[in-house]
Amino acid sequence: MTESCNSRGFSWLMKSCFPNPQEIRHGNTIAIRASEQSSSDNRDHRSQSHQTSFSSLPDDLLLECLSRVSLCSLPSASLVCRRWSQLLDSSDFYDLRRSHGHLYRTLFAVAFTDFGVYAASHRMDTDREWKTTLLPAVEVVAPETFDGSFSHARLMAIERRIYILGRNAMIRYDAWTGTVTPRLPMIFPRKKFAAASVAGKIYVSGGASRTSAVEEYDPESNSWCVVAESPRRRYGCIGAAVDGVFYSIGGLKIGGPHVETTRGVGTEAHVYASTMDLYDVESKAWLRSRAVPGGGCVVAACAAGGHIFVLASHAVELSFWRYDGRRKSGGFGEWCRVKSPPLPAQVRLDSTVRFSCVGVGDKVLLVQVLGSIDDLLRRSRRSCRGMKEGLVLVYDNEAGEWSRGVYLPEVMRRAACVCVEC
Repeated sequence: MTESCNSRGFSWLMKSCFPNPQEIRHGNTIAIRASEQSSSDNRDHRSQSHQTSFSSLPDDLLLECLSRVSLCSLPSASLVCRRWSQLLDSSDFYDLRRSHGHLYRTLFAVAFTDFGVYAASHRMDTDREWKTTLLPAVEVVAPETFDGSFSHARLMAIERRIYILGRNAMIRYDAWTGTVTPRLPMIFPRKKFAAASVAGKIYVSGGASRTSAVEEYDPESNSWCVVAESPRRRYGCIGAAVDGVFYSIGGLKIGGPHVETTRGVGTEAHVYASTMDLYDVESKAWLRSRAVPGGGCVVAACAAGGHIFVLASHAVELSFWRYDGRRKSGGFGEWCRVKSPPLPAQVRLDSTVRFSCVGVGDKVLLVQVLGSIDDLLRRSRRSCRGMKEGLVLVYDNEAGEWSRGVYLPEVMRRAACVCVEC
């Protein structure tokens, strides 16, 4: 990418970076007419017209122009020159897009398959089908690191960027430009860990047998550091964040003599499955742990509208709970059972079904994704009949009702989901 604009092979918008002294194009460029005094003796005034290009505009005016460009044109605009790329990458540009109403809540799903890495996007304010693309993730991560690292990936969204966290690697996907870049992996390899974003940074805990460290990732410096030690070592936990608090929810106990007994998983491990550890990011202190009423095993959780929503499994049924995470409200820490998701009769609560919970504004999206082919083959033909992958249910917190969303594409088996504004 050059420091200045190069119009070769670009569209008229990109070519407009260069002034054309021979022609003034109305609507595509800005014409400025100025008067010059030729001589003070004869006071003969002459005016001359000249053209000013986009490249000569100050940053604030150029940002105003670019903030109105359609989403589909942003990938091309970022390739015009280095200056444009830096402006599009700035927080000022993101804020302008938001103020002009050009940011939309979009649900993203990422699936790692034998054929590549697929991403599917769906705008929540429309009834359109999912748009699926193939990500060049394999090209930016070494094959020996890529294989198996993202089998249980966690997705975090910060502004328009999606961070895909794997066991030994991390990649960043730009929802505007479609580019994929490698990022620094976590300090400690983790699997089935808790992750959430707080104040523009990512926090992870659990999923590691050799450490109880809570790690913090700074996207600006692309660096990880340890900020705390978790009171419990959890495996299979889920992360969420509300009001500056990082929640590590559910999972089983890692290490210690209580993990395996002659009868299977120990009692203490089951207790972990319905509890939450709360870490205050600003004060760097742990708050009092909370437990889901009625017990059960947490299978999905997310944050939405200042609350933590938890889906718990009780072997033969599911319960759905809402936890008030707004610390400045009088109801902080209160649990409330809400209407359970209306799952079809074909969906059975076993190892072949997985749930992903995503907060979208004041709504909660529950995505049901089937397991691997081997898991499905263990089912009988009769039990699989009529079942469809990628069921999406939408819970409206204000109305207290569930509705059906647009099904995930078939290729998005065992997908991880996140909401991003783009």
